Amino acid sequence: MRTRTIAAVAQQTTIRPAGMTRRGWTLFAAMAVIWGIPYLFIKIAVEEISPATVVGLRTVLGALVLVPLAMRSGALRPALRAWPFVVAFGVIEMGIPWLLLGHAETRVASGFAGLMLAAVPIVGTVIAFVLGDRHALSGVRVLGLATGILGVGLLVGLDSLSGHVDALSVVELLLVAVCYAVGPVIAARKLGHVPSMGVIALSLAIVGVLYLPVTAVGVSAGIPSPSVVVAVLVLALVCTALAFVLFFELIGEAGPVRATVITFVNPAVAVLLGLIVLSEPLTAGMVLGFPLVLLGSYWATRATRSEEPDEPEVAPA
Repeated sequence: MRTRTIAAVAQQTTIRPAGMTRRGWTLFAAMAVIWGIPYLFIKIAVEEISPATVVGLRTVLGALVLVPLAMRSGALRPALRAWPFVVAFGVIEMGIPWLLLGHAETRVASGFAGLMLAAVPIVGTVIAFVLGDRHALSGVRVLGLATGILGVGLLVGLDSLSGHVDALSVVELLLVAVCYAVGPVIAARKLGHVPSMGVIALSLAIVGVLYLPVTAVGVSAGIPSPSVVVAVLVLALVCTALAFVLFFELIGEAGPVRATVITFVNPAVAVLLGLIVLSEPLTAGMVLGFPLVLLGSYWATRATRSEEPDEPEVAPA
């Protein structure tokens, strides 16, 4: 789910997963699962507690784990010095999209949500073009953009006809995709000199504080069922805290560009879990639209021959 945060800061280039070590592949497999399961656990959590409470608990608990790690590594102090941009990053990358995603999942299948967010690289390509990247919509990337849009259209259109989605949920998920694409731009342009661990830890803490009043109200309503408690704990400790620690390890092992391949695996995990655990339907929109979204995302983020950039470094965690 959060592959876009740090790895997507890297310049767009051809994905070259070959050559990774066994440890790199192990980390890759772990992250593919860890960032493919949030949709399932969000769906479970919002059945009993509000989406805002889920966001609040997830960020507070995640911050309780990552802030001490950031302090110990010396990454928190640089993040504090850049706090205005960390606030902007946290709100756009976590505070707004996690709320919208949770609200959308009160009405749509977790697998559908995961598939919609497979379009994040396509949105990122459009944003890069708007911000002046002349390579963003050149060559095969234009074909990728058109293919991806067609895939999203099929996914939304066919599932709407079958009554599986509504307009509000689609708008919310599209806004989530925009936030996930804008967040890395802030990180790249304003926080590139700040250690990644510090940015993530402080962002979680800030968003957790902003949501604290809502979280307090939600907690005061009583303890939810064990399944919801487990879902929230998994979201906070596994899908957030552990995920970022492992992701930084993956970046160090395989490089930031190879790490972004996870973006193309997470949605498939989300759909599979939705089918198996929640008995969600496998719709025509998913079958026809998902491959086009993935193909479009791949083409839209390929490097042209004129670019051929080396894999850039990411701020150390």
